[in-house]
Amino acid sequence: MSEETPQGGGPAATESGSNLPRTPEQIREAVVAVLKTVYDPEIPVDIYELGLIYEVEVADTGKVDVKMTLTSPACPVAGTLPGEVETKVRTVAGVTDAHIELVWDPPWDQERMSEAAKLQLGFL
Repeated sequence: MSEETPQGGGPAATESGSNLPRTPEQIREAVVAVLKTVYDPEIPVDIYELGLIYEVEVADTGKVDVKMTLTSPACPVAGTLPGEVETKVRTVAGVTDAHIELVWDPPWDQERMSEAAKLQLGFL
């Protein structure tokens, strides 16, 4: 069985010809994909690759909990970015509820960025 084959796939996993996330793992993958569409307004890299997302947990019920940070507590979007993240997470098929927690510990630093983000920003 391929790793990409959904668990319990088949007719129940398809609606309108598209595969909708059903398991917590599938929902998590879809949430990560949507997080990669949210960008820090001052840095041309998405928040996931920047390492601003510390944790994504999906319960069997479809409730998603995200722990995230910002590059700095003085970040100009501190008041709006978590709300944008929550709105986007709620659009993912299979998500029944979403909670975004903004955390400052551990503090963000450039080491949290993915290799792709470091390359894009010229740090490699």
